[in-house]
Order: sequence, then C-alpha cells, then structure tokens
Amino acid sequence: MIVDLTEILEKPKQYRFSLPIEWWESDIPGDQIQGLDKPLEVRITIERIGSRFAVNGSLNTGLLLQCDRCLDIFHQDLTCEFQVYLESVPDDWEPDEEVELLEEEMGVDLIRGEEVELEDIIREQIYLSLPMKILCKEDCQGLCPVCGANRNRQPCCCQVVQGHPAFQKLKALK
Repeated sequence: MIVDLTEILEKPKQYRFSLPIEWWESDIPGDQIQGLDKPLEVRITIERIGSRFAVNGSLNTGLLLQCDRCLDIFHQDLTCEFQVYLESVPDDWEPDEEVELLEEEMGVDLIRGEEVELEDIIREQIYLSLPMKILCKEDCQGLCPVCGANRNRQPCCCQVVQGHPAFQKLKALK
C-alpha cells in the first residue's frame, strides 16, 4: 500500500486494513518466519511534524516461526506497537561521505520522493519485534549434535563429548 505524503497536511491520516495470510513471502533463505497463521491486522496513523512524518502503528497477527534449537515450526502471537519517523531527501541526493548520526536521528528513516510503502514498514517492524533467540519453549532441549534427534520428542542415548577435541588426548593422560 503506497501512501502519498503530500496528502498529509495539517490533520493526521489514519489507515486501518488487514493483510491475508498469503501476504507474507520471504525471499531470505533460512528465514525464521515461515509465514502467518492468521490475517495481519494493521492500524497506522501518519502525521506531519515539521519536515518529518511520524508513523504510529500497531500490528496484530500470529506468526509461524522456526525454533533456533530444535528447528520445529511453532505458533507465536504478535502484538506490537511502533513509531517511525520519515524524512524525505531529494531524489538526486547521494551522501559524499560517511556521516555520524546523532541519537535523535537513529529513529528516522530516509525516503526518496513523497511516497512511502507501508508494507515495507510493516515487514520491518515484524522483524524488529522478534527476540534475538527464537525458542519454541523456554526449556527447549534442541537437537542431539551426534544423531540429530529432537530431544524434546525423544530421549537420546548418544555420548556427547564435552570440551574441545584437541584437549581430549590430554584428558586421557590422567
């Protein structure tokens, strides 16, 4: 959904829509988000603040995620609120050198032209709402490094050698 920012003058503009389950398509190999399992409900308000635009929104859906330890696919509800600031730069603008950003500039996205794609912002906010380590449950046992069995489903009798293999010979000297 493309929004023309020139239409937002004095009053904030509100958008409320739903994206179907099929909307999520990942081009990233090994993406931990496998898809949506219910429609994505979106509420966004855009208002002009000086030369910037404030985008306030909320997302509500269910995600199908892949566990980092056991690689199982599981459901996780997602409800998040976000705020992003947009600032237009001229179409011919090219930074000549690296510029250090101030702390207040860290939450500002630079856009070219006077249009913004809301779906890009939504996708970015979904990724930002995920934890660094995605686990199906807090005490996930993961996969056995020897046989590859999922330790959450079945116990494994493999002997896992602790420590670096180079030091195993030193243990034998005892």
